[in-house]
Amino acid sequence: MTRRLPPTASVATSGQCARMVAPAAERNSAAICDLLVGIAPSTGRALELASGTGQHMAAFATRMPDLHWQPSDVDDDRRASIDAYCGALTNVLPALHLDATRPGWGKTHAGQDLIVLINLLHLVSADETACLIDEAAHALAPHGRLLIYGPFMRDGVLTSAGDQRFHASLTSSDPAIGYKNDRDVLGMMVAAGLVPSAPVDMPANNLALLAKKPA
Repeated sequence: MTRRLPPTASVATSGQCARMVAPAAERNSAAICDLLVGIAPSTGRALELASGTGQHMAAFATRMPDLHWQPSDVDDDRRASIDAYCGALTNVLPALHLDATRPGWGKTHAGQDLIVLINLLHLVSADETACLIDEAAHALAPHGRLLIYGPFMRDGVLTSAGDQRFHASLTSSDPAIGYKNDRDVLGMMVAAGLVPSAPVDMPANNLALLAKKPA
């Protein structure tokens, strides 16, 4: 679904060749990699939803070379950027077009041992969030792990002035989007048949929400 977003919602500039550069990805890649190394399977299939510029994908695939990674995005330019970053990595497939907020993709991409989503939920609606989590649950293999990273309300509260400003800019552009409450997202994970663990505090007041698919 096409959304009206403020200019600050997804900042990326052109780099060398087709590569795009997102400052946020430069800042948070190492911290997310460190978290993933601790929870990801040593081998298997990994899917990144809404991969964006490809900076995260290149970092993940380099740090976890025995996982076979599938990046995805809805935007043509960003898929080209992903492939430019990851073209030399033998454990990364070409980026595919996948809208994670639409029903049906979970069965098409079943058997994933790890699914990663970074900085998307505040840009989509609550209904789209629930659909995404339900489809991710269908796509995960037994014992597969889901990681959702980004800015969230904590118990319904925006905990910093920066978060308050950003949430307001999002909802003024589209009232259906904006920060999700961490407890609501954890509840969606449970409703989808997943078993969440305690949220992990991340840099820049972000959270990592983790869940596992039972056997």
